Amino acid sequence: MNIDDRLDAKLSSINTEEKEEILKNFTTFKSYLAGKVAAGEKLGLSEEVLAKATEKVAGYLANHEEPRNREEHLLQQLWKSGDKEQQHALSHMLLNLVKNEG
Repeated sequence: MNIDDRLDAKLSSINTEEKEEILKNFTTFKSYLAGKVAAGEKLGLSEEVLAKATEKVAGYLANHEEPRNREEHLLQQLWKSGDKEQQHALSHMLLNLVKNEG
């Protein structure tokens, strides 16, 4: 199973309660993402693979979830207004954000 398939399976398996907990505020979301990034780094995933995974999650959230706070709303608007290259750059920026805060 490749990383895209594993991400799809993980995204579809998150129950509503867990999703609400992760997305309840931006700090919680960043902490969740930081944990997943750290786990990916321990597995030896490259920055580019992590960015592509972040891009997939961000695309899912932008298309399937309503923003729950101002930060999520801003990210959704930035995501939807950007082209694929800009979305990929935003994914790298999100990775840098959570890595630098950890």
